[in-house]
Amino acid sequence: MQKRIKIFVDCHIFDKSFEGTRTYITGLYQELIKDNSKEFFFAAKNTTILKETFGNNENIKYLKFKTTNKFYRLLIDIPKLIKDNKIDYAHFQYIVPPIKYCKYINTIHDLIFLEYPQYFSWLYRVKNKFLFSYSAKRSDIILTVSEYSKRQIQDRFNIDQIEITSNAVNNVFFEKYDKEVVKLTIKEKYKVDNYFIYVSRWELRKNHHFLLEVFIENNYYKDFYLVLVGKKDFSNNNFNLLYNSLPNSIKEKIIILDKVNFEEIHLLIKGATLSIYPSIAEGFGIPPLEAAVAEIPSIYADTTAMKDFHFLKNCEFDPFNKVDLHQKIQLKLKEKKPLSYSELIKEKYNWRKSALNYTKELNKSIKKTNENSHSWYQRNS
Repeated sequence: MQKRIKIFVDCHIFDKSFEGTRTYITGLYQELIKDNSKEFFFAAKNTTILKETFGNNENIKYLKFKTTNKFYRLLIDIPKLIKDNKIDYAHFQYIVPPIKYCKYINTIHDLIFLEYPQYFSWLYRVKNKFLFSYSAKRSDIILTVSEYSKRQIQDRFNIDQIEITSNAVNNVFFEKYDKEVVKLTIKEKYKVDNYFIYVSRWELRKNHHFLLEVFIENNYYKDFYLVLVGKKDFSNNNFNLLYNSLPNSIKEKIIILDKVNFEEIHLLIKGATLSIYPSIAEGFGIPPLEAAVAEIPSIYADTTAMKDFHFLKNCEFDPFNKVDLHQKIQLKLKEKKPLSYSELIKEKYNWRKSALNYTKELNKSIKKTNENSHSWYQRNS
C-alpha cells in the first residue's frame, strides 16, 4: 500500500476575524480533502472552528498551537508539529518558518505593498519585502491567486514557476433566493433597506473615503443607505473627517459593521440594491464576483487584479474619478434586471479548478523528489 502524503496547513488565520486568506484556505482544502491518498493536518489555536469547517474525515487530523503569538508559532510550534508528525509538505500564506523539516508550499496572494508603497508604512514595506522574498526562496511550490499577482511575483522576486490557484465564489451565492424575504430579514435585523454595500476590511487603499464622498456629494443618502462591512485594520483619516462633519440625519444613513460573520455578509450582499467595490489595489477582489453571482448589480474599480473581470460588462470605474463612479451608479440603478454571470464565473473561478492546479504542482514536486532519491540510491549502491 502506497504511503499517504502528509500535508500540514497553517490555519492561524482562523483564530482571527473573517479574512480573505481564510476563505482561500477553506475553499481550496474543502476540495482537496476529498483526495484520500493524502492526509491533512490542520493547525490553529482554536481547533473547534477548524473541525466545523473541514469535518471529521478519516484523512484529517487537527493540531493545536500553544499560543497565538506569531513568533512562537513560526519558530517553535510549527517546526515541532511538522517534525513530530513526519509531515511531507507544509502550506503557508506569505511567510514560512526559518527551520525547515519538510517541503514548503507558499501562497503569496499579492505584493501590493511594493506596487503601491504610498499606502503602506516604511517599516511594513521593508519588513515584508525581506520576509516574503526570503519565504519565496525557501519554498518548493509557490502559488498565487491571479495573473496580476503572478506577474508581480515573477518581476519582483525573479521566480518563474508560479501556479495560479485562484479564489472562487462560495456555492451559497449561486443558490436561488427570495429577494423580498432577504430584504425583510435585513430590515428587521439592521434597520436598513435600499442600500449600497461595500464589503472590505479598512485600509487607505480600500478607498472608503472616495465612496463616501460620492455618496454625499450626489445626495444618494436621500434614497439609500450606505452599508460598509469589514474589519477596521487601519484608520482612514479622510473618511473620519468627512463622516464626523456630517449632520446626524446623514450619519444615520451610513451603517458601519465591523464584526460580521460569513453568513451575515452573504445575507447583506443578497439584500443590497447595489454592490460597489472602489478598492484601488487588490491581489484578487472576490466581493464584486459574489454580488454578480447573486444577481446584485455590481461595480468595481478597474485596477490591478480586477482588470481580469472585464467580462462583467459596463461594471468598471476609475477609482480616482468621482464623476465616473456616479455615472456607473446611475447606469446600474436604471437596469431593469442585472445580467446573469453565474455560469461564466462558476466556470472561470471554482475551487475544483484551483485544487487541480495545486495537485498538479504537488505531483510534479513528488515526482522530482522520487527521481532524486532514486538517483542518489543508484550512485551510492
